[in-house]
Amino acid sequence: MNRKKALIAVAASAGALSLMLATVPTASADPEGAPTYRELAGAGSDTTMDLVNALSQVVKINDVKVIGSYNASPSTTETFQTKDDPNCVFTRAQGNGSGNGVKLLAASIAAGDGCLQFARSSSSKKDTDPTGLTWIPFAKDAVTFAVRSDGSVAKSLSIAELTAIYKCETPSVVPVLPQLNSGTRSFWLGRFGITEDQIAAGTYPCLLPKSAGGQGVEYTQEHDGRQLKANEIQPYSIAVWQAQASGAAADRRGMTVLGVLEGKAPTLLNTASPYNRNVFNVVPTDKVTDPTSTEYTVFVGKDSLICQATEAIGQQGFGTLGDTCGDTNSRS
Repeated sequence: MNRKKALIAVAASAGALSLMLATVPTASADPEGAPTYRELAGAGSDTTMDLVNALSQVVKINDVKVIGSYNASPSTTETFQTKDDPNCVFTRAQGNGSGNGVKLLAASIAAGDGCLQFARSSSSKKDTDPTGLTWIPFAKDAVTFAVRSDGSVAKSLSIAELTAIYKCETPSVVPVLPQLNSGTRSFWLGRFGITEDQIAAGTYPCLLPKSAGGQGVEYTQEHDGRQLKANEIQPYSIAVWQAQASGAAADRRGMTVLGVLEGKAPTLLNTASPYNRNVFNVVPTDKVTDPTSTEYTVFVGKDSLICQATEAIGQQGFGTLGDTCGDTNSRS
């Protein structure tokens, strides 16, 4: 496990706030070290899971870690607890993926239980999302396709060729999708103009698993290539693949390699990628508009503690956003 060092100190105006980047650690599963329960707890996106886990180790107020980030997993038996309260225990599946993370946050707000304060999301706001939330961008990602290094699928494709694969027009290649409620799944399908309703209706039978009456394979956990077969293809975050390759995140690549899309090599922080996207933390709007809240200090504006953590963001393979980091204009 690599642990890179970055001696960076950021002084706050009143001396009360500090962003400690003395050590940028490898991302860990769930909050590591004291305090066990953090002021800001969140779940959701697999794409930003390791990134926010790493940020949880370096973002501090008065030298106290304030972010609690809980890992995504399809498990319906493994649980995580966000506060010192028996009501704040959830299964991993409940917080698995951007959509589920947002739903879990909204449910916590509605219940007034204080169990969750934010959600990780690799998906931008949708019209169907719960109201009263703000999508705050904090890093840049890009998505491409992944195939096995020893497989039969071409390692360089045009967007037209990739679209044909996911519209079931290339029988020799089996398209794989991430789990339902995945932000990467939503983003990927959007590139081809495919909707979940069309998949459910059987319009694209190769995208509907055989267990659901289609011709496709079962959905997989996003950014995990260990089960990918020689004739299969799946979407993969370039940032996450790079973090897994460098040891900054747990390696789930298997035999996968990233594909070249439209002639653009899938390199670290490749802003020329055709499929760039922002990634977000979703926060209750009433906290975003309150300058006295911890949420405001941590998430809001280019001078927020997260937006200042450029070293940690870069070491997880993501690009920084500059002046647009921490923008709060996207509200449900």
